[in-house]
Order: sequence, then structure tokens, then C-alpha cells
Amino acid sequence: MARTQLRRLRPAFPRPGRSGWRRWIPSWRQWLGAGLYVLLALTGFVTLAYATTDIPDDLNSFATQQDNVYYWADGSTMARTGWVSRQEMPLEKVPPQVQGAVLAAENSSFYSDPGVSPSGFLRAVRATVTGGETQGGSTITQQYVKNAYLNQDRTLSRKFTELLLALKLDNQKGKEQILQDYLNTSWFGRGTYGIQRASQAYYGKDVSQLNASEGAFLASLLKGAGLYDPALSKENHERAVERWAWILDRMVDTGRLTRAERAGYTQFPEPSGTSLGNTPGAQTGYLVELAKAYAIKAGHISDSDFDLGGYQIYTTFDQARMTALTSAVQQAQKDFDAEKRPDTDKHAKIGAASVAPDGRMLAVYGGPDYLKQGFNESNATTIPAGSAFTPFVYAAALDEGVVRTRGKARTPVSPSTPYDGNDQVTVQTPEGPYWDRSGKVLKGRNDGGRSWGQVTLRQAVANSVNTPLLQLGLDVGLDRVEAFAERSGLLGSSLGPRIPAFALGENSTPSAIRMAGAYGTFAADGMHTDPYSVRSVTRNGTALPFDAPKPVRAVTPATARAVTDALRDTLTAGSAKTAGKAHPGAAGKTGTTAANTAGWFVASTEQESTAVVVYRMSLTDLVPLPLTGLGGDPAGAPGSERAVRLWADYIKSVK
Repeated sequence: MARTQLRRLRPAFPRPGRSGWRRWIPSWRQWLGAGLYVLLALTGFVTLAYATTDIPDDLNSFATQQDNVYYWADGSTMARTGWVSRQEMPLEKVPPQVQGAVLAAENSSFYSDPGVSPSGFLRAVRATVTGGETQGGSTITQQYVKNAYLNQDRTLSRKFTELLLALKLDNQKGKEQILQDYLNTSWFGRGTYGIQRASQAYYGKDVSQLNASEGAFLASLLKGAGLYDPALSKENHERAVERWAWILDRMVDTGRLTRAERAGYTQFPEPSGTSLGNTPGAQTGYLVELAKAYAIKAGHISDSDFDLGGYQIYTTFDQARMTALTSAVQQAQKDFDAEKRPDTDKHAKIGAASVAPDGRMLAVYGGPDYLKQGFNESNATTIPAGSAFTPFVYAAALDEGVVRTRGKARTPVSPSTPYDGNDQVTVQTPEGPYWDRSGKVLKGRNDGGRSWGQVTLRQAVANSVNTPLLQLGLDVGLDRVEAFAERSGLLGSSLGPRIPAFALGENSTPSAIRMAGAYGTFAADGMHTDPYSVRSVTRNGTALPFDAPKPVRAVTPATARAVTDALRDTLTAGSAKTAGKAHPGAAGKTGTTAANTAGWFVASTEQESTAVVVYRMSLTDLVPLPLTGLGGDPAGAPGSERAVRLWADYIKSVK
């Protein structure tokens, strides 16, 4: 009796009516209840996680940073800069069949799915837990989330976050925007992010020019560029062809391509074997630096925004002229031998620039290699202009007239006005001889000590006779000469103090670019346009406001023509007559300095004005060195002769 009562008092747990081990087996109702509790808990957890998960404001740096692309004047690509090779492209500029190739390869249900693939998620979880190979199956939305917001770690927490962000992103953004962002941030190999840069890297053209076959190949790279770039190995090539064919067939299955269109693509679209260049070097580096500085200034772009990239800079540089100018300089430099003649040839340099009459920079020679020497010899303001400066004195005199007697009105002068061209002529002021600071009467000197007798101003300019132009500078007024030089395009910061030597350019150091632009003023009938290196700037295809320089009247047309006439005489019978046949009708001026530290030649044709300067200078101290004996020249040979020959070689190859 007691034993029976004890059995009745035992708890019927967990299942009543069961004894032994069977009472520990849950019933179907208990299984169902537990499952419902778990489902409710998971639903609540996911709902809470979804509600509290926000799409980050900041994208990964590789998803936002782009490179900047520079173009030649003819529109062909010149260089790109930036840590990341990526350029955004609006979806409407990606051909529909190229979009279709990506969708067929990666996510055919993209426009109908909720942004996630449950089966793909489960496969990824299994691979993460078991350590197996990563499986495909993620939607395009999930892939974009991983590219733009997350890292590439294979963890359950990262995969779960990816799922939540993909769902939220699909609800907040349109499908077209997601697809555009995905195409602009995906890795395609060869150092490129985004389908635009991939198109340029593999096929050398913009994505808008791709056909379905080429698009199918690029779509194959999304599965793993290292496995499908055919240039890397024979095995890669075989895989690429196989996947390319599969994607085209898949496009037919998904309605992105007709069978007739598919039948037309039987030949694998072999991509180029080389990738895009990276850091611009050699001469291109100098062009990029000039264009970058101008684009930032004229486009009102901050340095920080420019560094984020995405800009397309359309320069004014002419590729054929760049090649010709570089070749001419390199030919001239063959005479320099710093090892054989260190005392005369060491630190020898050449700067050169060619500018169109409307201010467009066409070509510059900046140095041997931008990656080895950042100092731009065409833009240097360290070399005296010498007598190449005298056309501005001449122009000022023709426009302003002269004053030789204190209190008298200004007297007009003309190209035929005579001046004393003898050597050692005393420099006069309205009060009498000019006394220098040492207490000596200042006397003018001509190159080689030659005395020319009475010469006209036109003859003085054409033959580079210094003494008349030195006197003319004081007669006009050095302040007026300075104003004319600035109006013609020389920077005030490069002009020296107003002492008599100012008229001969001894203390002014304009760059070759500025000298070319200033001489272009005379060739343009007295209208000056500041030299500029960029025509326009866009960001991801959208044009930006841009302050292009405008022409302004610098000198009268009559004065400009008179100066040009004198400069033509330089090449027909004057100091540069050896180059007269290189381009009939050209107008130019040689330039030397008293210390023979620079040899200039600046000349204009109908298409351009070109300045060439030969000099010696150590970049450690920037002190000009004499050119005597440079390249084995005889002691009396002026450096301007080398500049004249270089210009002749250049202009003959571009006219």
C-alpha cells in the first residue's frame, strides 16, 4: 500500500504516463511549442537587429576614391593619377547588353529578388563553419554591400550584417542605383575598380563602346579576376573562354540576348595584354603637374576633393608636338658630356615651351624624367631672360614714345628712329649720364664688343644690339616697360628691380612658358591670353564650372605688327638667320646675358610661339653657371645658337 502511494506521488515529468527513459523524449506538442518559441525569438531578434542596423554614412575608401584621368588635346588618354584605379560611370552609359551580361552571370533575378539569397546565405554559413570553399550565390546587392561597407572577412557576424544591410538597402534604394554602384565599385583585376576602368584596361575604350561579347568577358572577371584574366596564363585563358561562352548562353536563357545575336558571337574577344599605366613619368609627369594646378585653380576645386578623384582633365597638350619637342631637346643634349667635361657641361639644362596664340599650352619640355627630377625646367623662374626681353622695351617705346629732356612732352618713335649702336656708349638720363652705385658712369656693351654705328630701332632688335635698347629703356621709362611686360604676359614676380640693366632682361627671370605666351601677344596682333593647360574638367562625366582665360588688349595692333616685323628680320638677316629656312615667315629673337649664363631663342609662327632656354644650374643652390665651352663649343659661341638650332629642329617636324 505504501509503495503504491509512493509511486503515485512521483512527478510525471517531463511526460506524464511515461516511465523510464521514454518520459524524457519530448512529445510532438512539446517539439512544436519549442520550435514556435525559437522561431518567435529569432524573428524578434532579426526584427530588432534590422531596425537597429543603419546603412553606414561612410563607404570603404576603395569604394569612394577614384583616379583622375588626363587627356591629350585630341581626347586620347594621357595619364591617370591616384591610389585607386576607378572611375564612376552612370548606368545609362553602360550598354544594356553589358548590364545584361553582368546580371546573367551574377544575379539573373536581381530586379525581382528582395536583395538577398537565403540559399546563398546558408551555403556561405556552411562554408564558414566547415572551413570549406566560399560558395557563390550572393546577390548583386549583397556583393555591393560587402564591397562598399564591409570587409572581406569570412565570419558569421559579417555575413549576418551583410544580409541585414542588403535587405535595408534594397528597400531604400532603387535597383538601378544599386546596380550602378555595384558596377562602379567591383574589382576587375589589372589594378582596376569599376567597369569603366576595366573597359579601358582590357579593351582600351570607354564602357559605352563595349558590345555584348566584350561585356560577357568583363562579367566573367567578377567571379575572380585572378582566375579569368587570359593574359596571366594558358589555364586562365581556357577558363575565360569557357565562362565567356557560358555567360552568352545564359544571356539567351534570361532574355538579355536573342539566339540570333548569340550566334554572331563565336570569336572570343581577346583583351589587350597590358594594363593601364599608373604614375605618370618622363615628360608626362610635368604635363600632369601643370594641368593639375590649373584645373584646381580654374575649376575651383579644393585639394582634398581633387585627391578623392573622379575628375577628367582635358588638357591642351598636343601629343605630336610633345614628341617633336622632346626629340629635339634630346638631340641637342647629345652634345653634353658631364663626365668628359664636368667644368663646362655639368648641370646643363634645357627648358622649352610652345604656346598657341590663344594661350593654349601645346608642348613643354620639363626635364629628363619627372620621377627623377620634379623641378620643371620649362616653368622655372630662375634664369635671366637677357636680351630676349628687349622686344617689350621696343613695344613700350612704339606705344608710349620717349622722353629725353626733363619737362618736355613725350616724343613718338618709330621702327626707323636711329640710335647709337656703338659699344661702350654712355647711358644718358634727362639730367645727364647715368652714374652707378660705385660712382662710375654706366656704359652699354654689345655682344662681342662690336660697334654698329647708327642703327634703327628695328635693326637693333633684329640684330640684338644691346646699347640702343639699353638707352631706349631709360628713354621710355622703366616703369612703363615693366607695365608693358606684365600686360604682355610676364609675371610681375619674375621682373627685377628697375635699374638700367632691367631693359636688357639681366635681372628678370620669366619662365619659358611665360616667354612663349608673351611673344604670342605680338603674333596675335596685340591680344594676350594667359597660357593655360586645361580646356575643361568633368567629374564622372558631368562638366564643372571652369574659368577659362580671356584675351585682353595688351598693345595696339600697329605696335604688335611693328614688333613682329623686326622679329622676322631676326630670322632673315639678323641674329637667328641660320634658322630662317626652318619656317619661312617666322618671327623670333635670340637672348643672351652679360655673364653668359643663359641662351634664349623665342620665335612665333602662325600656329604657336616657342621659347627655348639653354642654361647651367645646380638644383641644390639654383645659381646660374656660365655656358662657356658647353658641349665643346668655342669660347666665344653664345648659348643662344644652341637654342636656335633646337627650335629649328622642332619647328621643321611640326609645321
